[in-house]
Amino acid sequence: MQQSPLNPIRLIKNLNRGREIVTVLLFYGFGDLLDRMGVLSVLNWGKRVISFHKQEISPDLTSAQRIRMALQDLGPTFIKFGQVMSTRPDLLPADLIEELTKLQDDVSPFPSEESVKQVEEELGHPVSELFAEFDPEPMAAGSLAQVHRAIHRDGHKLAVKVRRPNIGKEIERDLSLLLELAQLLVRQVPESRVFDPVGLVNHFSRTIRREINFRREARTSAEFARVFAKDERVHIPVVYPNLSTDAVLTMEFIEGAKATDLDELKKMRLAPEQIAQNGARIFMRQAFEIGIFHGDPHPGNLRVREDGKIVLLDFGMIGHLEESKREQLVDLFLSIAKHDVDRAVNTILEVGAPTQPVDRALLRADVNDFIESYYGVPLEQLNVGRMLNDFVDIMSNFGLRCPPDFMLLIRAIVTLEGVGRKLDPNFNLAMELVPFVEKMVKRRYDPRRIAQRTVEDLKVLLKAAHDLPLSLGATLRKISEDNLNINLEHRGLDRLINEFDRSSNRVVVGLVVSALVVAAALVIRTASAGSVYFGIPLFVLSGLLGVWLVWGILRSGRL
Repeated sequence: MQQSPLNPIRLIKNLNRGREIVTVLLFYGFGDLLDRMGVLSVLNWGKRVISFHKQEISPDLTSAQRIRMALQDLGPTFIKFGQVMSTRPDLLPADLIEELTKLQDDVSPFPSEESVKQVEEELGHPVSELFAEFDPEPMAAGSLAQVHRAIHRDGHKLAVKVRRPNIGKEIERDLSLLLELAQLLVRQVPESRVFDPVGLVNHFSRTIRREINFRREARTSAEFARVFAKDERVHIPVVYPNLSTDAVLTMEFIEGAKATDLDELKKMRLAPEQIAQNGARIFMRQAFEIGIFHGDPHPGNLRVREDGKIVLLDFGMIGHLEESKREQLVDLFLSIAKHDVDRAVNTILEVGAPTQPVDRALLRADVNDFIESYYGVPLEQLNVGRMLNDFVDIMSNFGLRCPPDFMLLIRAIVTLEGVGRKLDPNFNLAMELVPFVEKMVKRRYDPRRIAQRTVEDLKVLLKAAHDLPLSLGATLRKISEDNLNINLEHRGLDRLINEFDRSSNRVVVGLVVSALVVAAALVIRTASAGSVYFGIPLFVLSGLLGVWLVWGILRSGRL
């Protein structure tokens, strides 16, 4: 296969980082892949480099382990890339997903003076004027930001989240190289297309750009606070917009225990079982009633106050579920409860975007096995996370690609189920899920809802009826002006045309040969002095023309 070179502009602009990425991938044994992609030839690195690095990596490490270690070594962008990819079991193999979930933001905090400088540049005043107190030593640090304690001038305790200096530029540089490598992988390694490398990078780009935009996070946090304002089970930290920018986020500091810290919960005289139940119900309300949910409900993002309220932190990763997607989830649960295989098949085909032709009969057989595995299982024994993962496995096996937010929801549910079981070994998410599914089913058949949908459908029909005369008039005008272009796409005709072409050429060859034979026979039969001299040139000319025609057909390869 002809090799497609890397984009020279990107390569020159990011040459040092590009070499660093290639060096790490070589170290972890991916030299053959890089060579196949043509990367080594661009950098003038020969195959001797591959054999040299192969000696450095332990043969006991699996490919999935080596991928995880390479991403860890390549820094914040690639760590986040792996973490986001761990939500895509519909595209990536299970062993790789398991390894990617182990990726940690294990980074050192950046210097205090840089943090203070960042705050002052973003907010336009010295920290001494902005806050009554500001602790330059971070209380927590991650790959994208770190958090400092502060005290507002009104005496309230604050948490100030400061983005790492220049992290935006570093991320954009890495995203540019990631996209280039993904495009190169698709061109040079066709079998990689099943994983949709370019689509994965594009999805990740959108995700991480949202995550480093603290103003966006502030808006999301404010929206959650508004929605849950009257819910006594949950608290959303207050955001201070006048002390927040794209790179600095100032919010209320929360006193409380980590959600899974059983000792602290015991000291606060709180029942872990109640915390697990409240957490599940809060999340189900987000996903099934509001349609916006916290995408990363791990224990570090869940705190519990002394009054028992659960505090949600870090709104950088948020999922959105349109009502149609929520309805599809309900259809899936109902199809299992009623052993309705056809309904489940239709739901799967509605949810997934096909990347290959789907054998519906085979899909139906697999879905039937899937439903048999869960039909009749007592609700208290149902593992929702495992069931949804099995659902995704079916989609993956048939080349059906799940919407990213759907996958984020599944990962969040699996995470939440794990948190619940740490708090209460008898915790069952299905018991908390059922009331929300029942409520959605009732709403689906509520007369007011039906009337609302009918009105919406009528609006669409009226709009179509209103536009029809205009569209019809435009079409008739094009016809009258002989300006109507109709694009036809034929499929499977090329082979038929070639066969007709080849057959007609064979007929021509047969006629020429037959004519020559007849001509030769006639000349010989009626041979006389005059006719021979007249017939021989004609015979020779016919022979030459026949040879020329046959030779042309042979050269065309369509004989």
